[in-house]
Amino acid sequence: MHKLHTVRSRILIGTCLSLAAALPTVAWASDIVGTVTDATNTRALQSTELRIAELGRVAESSRDGSFRFTDVPAGTYTLEARYSGAEPTTQSVTVPESGSVTANVVLGTDGSILVIGQAANLASSLSRQRAADGVESVLTRDGIGQFPDQNVAESLRRLPGVNILNDQGEGRFVSVRGLDPELNAASINGTRIPAPESDVRSVALDVVAAELIESIEVKKSLTPDMDADTLGASIEINTTSAFDRKKDLLSVKLEGSYNNYADKLTPKGSLDFSTRVTDNFGIAGGVSYYKRKFETDNIEAADWNVSNDGIAYAEEVQYRDYDVERERFGASLSLDFRAGDSTKLYARGIYNKFSDHEYRGDVILIMDEPPVAAKSSATSAFFTDADGRIEVRRRMKDRAEEQRIKSITVGGETETGPWKLTYSGSWSEATERENASVDPTRFRARFDGDGVDVNFDYADPRRPIFTASGDTDLFNDPSEYGFNELELTAPSDSKDTEWSARADLAREFALSNGTFTVQAGVKSRWREKSYNLDTLVFDDYDGDYTLADVLGGQTYRIQNLGPLPSQLAPTKFFYDNRANFEPNQVDTDINSNSSDYSVDEDVLAGYLLGRWETDQVRVIGGLRMERTRNDIRAKLTQLFLEDEVYEGVTLDEDTVIVTPNQFKRSYTDWLPSLTIRYEPANDLVLRLAGYKSLVRPKLSNLAPRFDVNEDGEATFGNPNLKPYRAWNIDASAEWYFGKNSALSAGVFWKSVNNFIVEQRITTPGNIYGVAYDELTTYINGDKGKIKGLELSYNQSFSFLPSPFDGLLLNANYTYTDAKGTVFNKGDIADPRPIPLMSSAKHTFNVALGYEKGPLSLRAAGTYRDKYLDELGSTADQDRYVDQHFQLDLSAKLRVTKGVRLFAEWVNVTDAPYFAYQNFEGAKRILQYEKYSWTAKFGVSASF
Repeated sequence: MHKLHTVRSRILIGTCLSLAAALPTVAWASDIVGTVTDATNTRALQSTELRIAELGRVAESSRDGSFRFTDVPAGTYTLEARYSGAEPTTQSVTVPESGSVTANVVLGTDGSILVIGQAANLASSLSRQRAADGVESVLTRDGIGQFPDQNVAESLRRLPGVNILNDQGEGRFVSVRGLDPELNAASINGTRIPAPESDVRSVALDVVAAELIESIEVKKSLTPDMDADTLGASIEINTTSAFDRKKDLLSVKLEGSYNNYADKLTPKGSLDFSTRVTDNFGIAGGVSYYKRKFETDNIEAADWNVSNDGIAYAEEVQYRDYDVERERFGASLSLDFRAGDSTKLYARGIYNKFSDHEYRGDVILIMDEPPVAAKSSATSAFFTDADGRIEVRRRMKDRAEEQRIKSITVGGETETGPWKLTYSGSWSEATERENASVDPTRFRARFDGDGVDVNFDYADPRRPIFTASGDTDLFNDPSEYGFNELELTAPSDSKDTEWSARADLAREFALSNGTFTVQAGVKSRWREKSYNLDTLVFDDYDGDYTLADVLGGQTYRIQNLGPLPSQLAPTKFFYDNRANFEPNQVDTDINSNSSDYSVDEDVLAGYLLGRWETDQVRVIGGLRMERTRNDIRAKLTQLFLEDEVYEGVTLDEDTVIVTPNQFKRSYTDWLPSLTIRYEPANDLVLRLAGYKSLVRPKLSNLAPRFDVNEDGEATFGNPNLKPYRAWNIDASAEWYFGKNSALSAGVFWKSVNNFIVEQRITTPGNIYGVAYDELTTYINGDKGKIKGLELSYNQSFSFLPSPFDGLLLNANYTYTDAKGTVFNKGDIADPRPIPLMSSAKHTFNVALGYEKGPLSLRAAGTYRDKYLDELGSTADQDRYVDQHFQLDLSAKLRVTKGVRLFAEWVNVTDAPYFAYQNFEGAKRILQYEKYSWTAKFGVSASF
């Protein structure tokens, strides 16, 4: 299949290049061409708005600062240029009767304010936001290669409507307008990023090092030339190009990172360069390395119940002690070539490797009977093994996984007169591999009539504490905990590959006032995602093996957990004594087959649009078509017990039957859109966009992975899931009232059909010819409505008297009301309203900066409201993630020209993660994690 993809890509790219060569090369009547740079001639100023006042025609400078007006009548005109952070300029341009005239533009009397520091980032971001067609937020770095923060996730938090969902206390996934990260689309250099994890579409943001990125564009409304598969935003990451700057750049950064819990100092280093080998050929790129050690204290509870005496309690509570080491290596390389006056070509590649080694020691307490009412209360639950068994498991997880993301994009544009052809081809691949992980080694003791009592104190509902009493010597004796089970991963392989090719052709027509452009394009994407898991399960040992043989310590801070396995000893013991471990073939067969799948997703898209533009009005309307084809393959895994009958045969032992299955399907979406941008005054921009979009189901949810255990409990994928389909309206007003100052307000509305949720059905039934007693699967909900408000304020206080003239403020707030309906137990007569998955009602971000002379300071706070994380069978079993507020501080000091010292304090407020369910009138813990703060410091130098 990959060969077929390669052939298709080469054919389409070859066709595009042939079209480019066939375009007429004669010069049109008259052109005005030029570039826009800052006063120091350091940086090309992208998204500068150029205007020919007498003709009502406008153009926008590209990332290399170049611009072009075609088919301009002979005469003398006034050329105006506007860029946020600089005073507008005008110059007179005389256009001959034929040929072209060059009119280069220089902005900013003090160019440093446009290329260095927080003010430069703000100027660039606001300029690109202002020039955009639709509703868009942009994050850029300055001309010496500095991002506002050392971590891209922390920077993105500052954008309107953008928040970050954490993993182990580290920002990884992007939430836009409070919506699920799965509803976003992400690309690098125009190439869609596949997801390395087996069960997601969304891509972790920290996959790309900040030092390799030039800008990130968060596009919240769509035009016909854009991929239509998003409800939140299209997140477009652009790496560096040699033509982004007018001068060569070499930037080096060295950093140390210290996590308070881990008490370890870990390194980070990067090198970033950009050079023009000739006037028409340039190379840019960089490398980055980061090692991070951190620890997490975790509590998880499950199966909340209520006794006959009205005591609410969790039947299972886990206390987890995480010690994690992560390494990231990234590299990028860009080649840019001007093949002539009309053609620009490029090749961009990026490589990222993420390694994660996790040790997790935990204690799990499982209660067989309700608590003793006489010794319990509204904030405690007391259990005794005189009433029923208390099972205690003590485990160690030793897991190492590695993710890789690679992409290569080649393309270009050819522009001759009013014709413009753009073309590109790309390949991207994401993998996640885990091999030889011992995940976990489990030791178990069951106390039943042994005089062991356990009390849970829920006075702090986020951090329940357990206390053992009675025969505590028995409870804490490691020799009482015998080996119970071990799972060896051998291996776990997830792979996601995508090929794509596209071509777009545009023809511009000059009008008496403005221009009209007709544009059409085609794009094809060929994607294959697969997952293969092989595990070996061992549940007995020939000999004596207890926790006492591998005893270790702990770094847990919430309470003393008692004896735990050491981090290294269980794995070493397994390999030293592997022949004595007895495999469980049934569990091995189930685990090694029930998760496997392979899904092909091919998308063919075409569009046609018209674009009418004057110096005040821009209207873009058109129609996009996307044809989707799926080939979905997985397995039905069934466990039949001894003496059961399978296909007329009585089985003489427990047997796992694995049956491959396959589903094929296709569907077509027609997606109209209309975008209007109106600029009634030089400082005011109004936008209105209406469009239809879709989000395809997660490929892992489509996969027909059917698993039925001996109790009739089934977990099924759903190959008949429909994609989200939505009508969207966005409206906004933006007031640019000063240098680096803007106030904006926007509203959005979305009507969503077929939103997807995971649902548990507790009544027996039959699906795909397989009977079940309980079913967990994925379903389409009915209809959902999303509406909301965005407010943003950016202000540079340069008008204040010294020293306050260095103050900067970024503040934004988003309100999102996202609701839908599901049907309890699949019964359409029993609807239940719910908030849409992962949608937070309130989010806000505030960043106060100070930049004057050699000093740069910033304090950034971010807030995200609670959101629905998982859907339970009833409302009181739904899982919510609680609200989260985090404060980060940063400082930079320029010691000499090009050399800076910097420091950051991340998660100053020590904000925890808390998930709960609303059971019996109170928030009942499902998960609590605490990470403490991290400090970063170092030096950067640019030459």
